Amino acid sequence: MPDFHLETSDGIAMLIWDQPGRSINVMTLQGLDELQAALGSALVDPQVRGIVITSAKPDFAAGMDLNVIAGLKAASGTNPEQGLMQGFRRMHALFRQIELAQKPVIAALPGTALGIGLELALACHHIVAADNAIAKIGLPELGLGIFPGAGGSTRLVRLLGLKDAAAWLLDARLTDPVGALAAGLVQQMVPLAELLPTARALAGAGMGLPKPWDRGEPTPGGATNPGFDVLAEGAALRPMGKAPATAALIAVMRAAARSFAEGIEAETRELARVLLHPAAEASLRTAFISKSQLEKGARRPALPDQSVQRLGVLGAGMMGAGIAHVAALAGVDVVLLDATQSAADRGKAHSAKLLDAAVGKGRMPPARRDAILGRIAAVTEYGALAACDLIIEAVFEDPAVKAEVTRKAEAATPATAIFASNTSTLPIAGLARASVRPEQFVGIHFFSPVDRMALVEIIRGPLTSDRAVAKALDFARQIRKTPIVVNDARYFFANRCIVPYLNECLRLVGEGVAAALVEESCRRLGMPVGGLQLLDETSIDLGVKIAEASKAALGAAYTHDAADAVLIRLLAEGRLGRKNSKGFYDYGTDGRRAGLWDGLAVLWRQLCPQPTTQEVQDRLLLVQVIEAVRAFEEGVLSDVREGDVAAVLGWGFAPWSGGPFGWVDAVGAGQVASLCNDLAARHGPRFVAPALLRSMAEEGGRFYPA
Repeated sequence: MPDFHLETSDGIAMLIWDQPGRSINVMTLQGLDELQAALGSALVDPQVRGIVITSAKPDFAAGMDLNVIAGLKAASGTNPEQGLMQGFRRMHALFRQIELAQKPVIAALPGTALGIGLELALACHHIVAADNAIAKIGLPELGLGIFPGAGGSTRLVRLLGLKDAAAWLLDARLTDPVGALAAGLVQQMVPLAELLPTARALAGAGMGLPKPWDRGEPTPGGATNPGFDVLAEGAALRPMGKAPATAALIAVMRAAARSFAEGIEAETRELARVLLHPAAEASLRTAFISKSQLEKGARRPALPDQSVQRLGVLGAGMMGAGIAHVAALAGVDVVLLDATQSAADRGKAHSAKLLDAAVGKGRMPPARRDAILGRIAAVTEYGALAACDLIIEAVFEDPAVKAEVTRKAEAATPATAIFASNTSTLPIAGLARASVRPEQFVGIHFFSPVDRMALVEIIRGPLTSDRAVAKALDFARQIRKTPIVVNDARYFFANRCIVPYLNECLRLVGEGVAAALVEESCRRLGMPVGGLQLLDETSIDLGVKIAEASKAALGAAYTHDAADAVLIRLLAEGRLGRKNSKGFYDYGTDGRRAGLWDGLAVLWRQLCPQPTTQEVQDRLLLVQVIEAVRAFEEGVLSDVREGDVAAVLGWGFAPWSGGPFGWVDAVGAGQVASLCNDLAARHGPRFVAPALLRSMAEEGGRFYPA
C-alpha cells in the first residue's frame, strides 16, 4: 500500500499521507517517491486549481525514518558523504518544486508535525493547523545531535529572522498549535472539523504565492543580528552545544540569513558532515535504532506470546498506583491491593486524577476515562488475585515486608502466575527466597513517575526462567515502555550508575565546591535536573536509609562515606528535601524552589579558587561511564544497546552522547582511559579505569562495530 495517495474533486487535489502499519507517519524513501509522483500529477492536471497536503491519521508526521539515512549512505558505496548530499539535494528539489508551484499548495495539519513533517509544511504556501491541544509542532532535531536539513533551518530563518528562529532551532523547542500560530510557524488555526474545508477553500482561492524569499524580501531583522550572536555564544555552553550539530546549525543559520540558496546549500553540506560524526551516529543509534530493536523484542526469549490478561498490584502507594494506571490505560484489568480499603482507594484515585486532567485538556473523552477506571479493582483481600497471571509487588523496600506479601499472593494465585518485584535496589536472588516458585520470580523495576518514564528494567535472578522474562517483556510492550533485561546484582544497572553520580555531587559539596557550580555542571552535561535537586526530590532521609542499608550489606567494600557525611549533616539540620520544603534548596509556601540554601556555604567551607566547570563535568560524567563499563564487564549488563538506551531514558545521561558506551566509542577508549588516569591520580581510586576499558584503549577496541 502507498504512503501517499491522490484524490481529486472540484478542482482540488488532496495529497493524503497515510503510511500503512503506523500510528503516525514518518518519511521514507518510498514516501518521497510517492509524494513526488502525486505532486507531479496534480501540477500537470489542468483541472486542478490547488493542492492540499494532509494526513489521514490524527497526526501529520513524526519526522524521518532513519532507514532513509542508512539507505543513502549504503547506496553511495565508498563515499557516504556524497550519498547523503545527493539524497538531501533530492529532498530540497522536491520541496522547492512545491514552493515554486504555480498552483497554491496548502498544508493541513490535523495534529503533531515534527521534523521533516514540519519542513514539508514550511515548503507549502500556507499552513493551517487544527486546534488540537495535544499536538506538538517543532523541529526537535538538535536534541538528537543533528539539525533540520530538509529546508527547515533555512526557511525558519527566512520566515522569522535569526533571533526568533534561534528559539525553535537552537533550543529544539516544541509548541502546540496556539503557540505555533503566535510564533508564525503556522498561518491559521481552525477547529478540526473545519481543517479540510478551510484548506480546500484556500487552495481554490490562490493563497500565498509566492513565498517572501521568492518575492525578494530580506531576512527579518537583517542578515546579521547582535541578539543572535549572543544566543549563538550561549548555545555552545548548553548541553546540546556538546554535539557537533550546534556549530554546524549556527553556520547554516548565518548562511540562510544571507540568502535562501546559501542556506539550502549549507544545510546539505553541513548535515552530511554531522551525520558522519561519531557523536551523531551514537545519538541516533540509541534514540531510534537500539530503542526500536529492544521494543520489538531483541532480547526476548523465543517463546509463545505471554501477554498479561489480568494484573495484580500489591501496594497502592505512588509506584503501585502508577503501575495500575499504565496497565489499565493499556486495556489490562488490574487488581490493586493494599492493607486498608482507604489506601487501595487512594491508589485508584491517583489514576482518576490523571484521567480527569486528560479529559479536562480535551485529550480523552469522558467515556474512555470511565472505562479505564472500571478496569481497576481496589481491594484488600488476597483472594481477589485468583485470576491474575502476573503479580507485581510495589511495597516498601524492606525484605521482610516483601517476603510476607510474596507468600500471601502466591498462596492465592494460580501455579502458572508470574511474580515480579518492583524493587529498585534489592537483589532478586534474596527476594526470591520467599517464593515457592523462584523460577517464576522476576524483577520489574519501574521508574518514577510511572506514567511518564519510558524505561522498565527487567531483572533476571539466578533461577528466573525464560518464561518469566518473556512475560515481563510482553507486559512492557503492552504498556508501551522500553524494556532492558539485566542480570541480578545490587542496584541492577540504572541505579548502579545513578548512585555514583549522586555521590559525586555530594562529594563535591563536601569538598567546598559551590552548589550552584555542581548544579550548573549537571545541566550542562544534559542531565534533566541537577543532582542536588534530584536528591531533594527523592528526599534526604531516604538517601540516608539507602546508604545505611548498602553499607550494612557491603561492609568493608563500601566506599561512599564522604558522600554520606553530607547527607547525614543535612539531615541533622532538619532538611529532608522537598517533602519538608528545605533541603539543598529552599522552597516557597507554594512548594516551588526558591534557590539553593545559603547555609551550604556555611556548613562546608568554599574552595578558593573553585574548580573549572569542565573538571566538575568530567568527574560527574566519568563516574557514570566507569560504573556502566563495570556493569558490562561483570555481566550485569549483557548488551551495550540496553546500557545506552537505559542511560538516556532512565536517568537522562547526556542525551547528545548516545549513552555511556556510545560516548566512549565517539571519544575513543584511549582518551577516556587517559582521563580516568588523570582523575584517579587527583581524586582517588573510584576513577580508576576498569580492566575492560584499559584493554580497549590498548587494542583500539570499541563497544559497537565501526
